[in-house]
Amino acid sequence: MKFEYSNKVSCMHGSIIRELIKNMSDPDTISFAGGNPCVESFPVEDIRRISDRLLRDDPAGCLQYGTTEGYTPLREEARKFANRHGNVIKDSDMVIITSGNMQVFDMMARLLCNEGDVVAAEEPSFMGCYNAIHNCGASLAGVPMESDGANMEVLEQVLSADPKPRFYYTTPNYQNPTGVTTSLEKRTKTYELCSRYQVPILEDDPYGELRFSGEHIPSIKTLDTQGLVVYCGSFSKILSPGMRLAYCAGDPDIIEKMTTLKQVCDVHSNAWAQHVCYEYLTTADVEKNIRGIQDIYRDKAAYMMECLDRYLGGRVSYVRPQGGMFIWITLPEEVPMLEFVQRCLDYKVTMVPGNGFLTDYDVPSQCVRLSYSLPPKEDMRKGIEIMGKVLDSFLQK
Repeated sequence: MKFEYSNKVSCMHGSIIRELIKNMSDPDTISFAGGNPCVESFPVEDIRRISDRLLRDDPAGCLQYGTTEGYTPLREEARKFANRHGNVIKDSDMVIITSGNMQVFDMMARLLCNEGDVVAAEEPSFMGCYNAIHNCGASLAGVPMESDGANMEVLEQVLSADPKPRFYYTTPNYQNPTGVTTSLEKRTKTYELCSRYQVPILEDDPYGELRFSGEHIPSIKTLDTQGLVVYCGSFSKILSPGMRLAYCAGDPDIIEKMTTLKQVCDVHSNAWAQHVCYEYLTTADVEKNIRGIQDIYRDKAAYMMECLDRYLGGRVSYVRPQGGMFIWITLPEEVPMLEFVQRCLDYKVTMVPGNGFLTDYDVPSQCVRLSYSLPPKEDMRKGIEIMGKVLDSFLQK
């Protein structure tokens, strides 16, 4: 049977990353493509200890249905966790537990966008949010990224345009894919502009705990005095992505509507995972664990940059991240990016082509995204050495 799909579905793009990850089943493939956290960062013993106790002492609590907005003790603990870095979640804000940050993007788009609407977003940026917006029949207005965050002049042009954007999507900490950290000056300016034009901000902070250099910069949400900012943080990078847990905070009006919408999405996020997460935050040495995770990524990022300088030095440019999991590389103009990616794939080295992070996939890009989170160091060295040889083959033509 030939199915007739809705207009909303017909405009969706499959994830380039998910397609590339299929190659990871080949043990000979060196993958820089996936954004998966380092397996060594998972607190396996804490999860085992907590889960064993919960299943022994309170099986019904973690295996039965739960409330849609999330396990109440975890919601309160998420508030405390976020506020370790300043007054991020205000007393007036409401918190909801979600099945990952991706669910927040989907609900924001469905709550605020009608077909034909516009959403402002950093460009390049996370394709998952782009797809959630497209899925609601809305279009994207890209705001180009610079070395210290989005271009503020373009942001104001987009915010003041007709039609006015329904919201603005930003990832200020170690942005995916560029690794850029938005400066305090630009965070402040972003809030000022969105306040002036009354455009809500969706502040995505999945990598905030992965800082391994530089100084902490307050989130945009700390500046919020109007309930303008919807903030989402993730437990995927400090606990486990497979548990699919994130938290979202904002004005009670929109969080209550998210709760109603979530009831028809998944009823509630995984109850077992929520109970484990709460116990982890309250009984484990979380700060020590986070410092250990930061050490892992500091070491892996430094080694990848050392390899890039050794094997591609002087021929490419790249962003030196202060945290997160990604390095954004710009190839020489004379090198066709997609052919370069394919040639590397022929040698079993995968990366994500830059056009996959643009508001229009068909726009040419000279960039690729590498992730340093998963590959062992020797694979990292081999893979980047291959990239250097492939690059030389193009430059010698």
